Amino acid sequence: MRMLHTMLRVGDLERSVRFYTDVMGMQLLRRTDRPEQKYSLAFVGYDTEDKTSVIELTYNHGVDRYEMGTAFGHVALAVDDCYAACARIKAAGGSVTREAGPVQGGTTVIAFVTDPDGYKIELIQSK
Repeated sequence: MRMLHTMLRVGDLERSVRFYTDVMGMQLLRRTDRPEQKYSLAFVGYDTEDKTSVIELTYNHGVDRYEMGTAFGHVALAVDDCYAACARIKAAGGSVTREAGPVQGGTTVIAFVTDPDGYKIELIQSK
């Protein structure tokens, strides 16, 4: 078995695709529009779906926002340089909500970014 994707419900598919491609540097891998079923999907990631897990962005037509629950935590991404990634994300208009730095009580460098729908993305610096 292997992980395929994580699905996030979004309030504006185009806005979310722009965020994940322009700000986070992912590629739009594929898109499916199902007007008769009233939903659209976009799959984004850093490589093809046969090589890595990706994010499925789901837009349910007519729903422009979701209430964040308390069970979901975040999506985590490995980065070579957390500080540089935060600078690039901010320069592209992204929201860094926890600046790069060591995790409390440890040495691993992390940061947090929030997407346009409020989902948290943790950046973890590769060792």
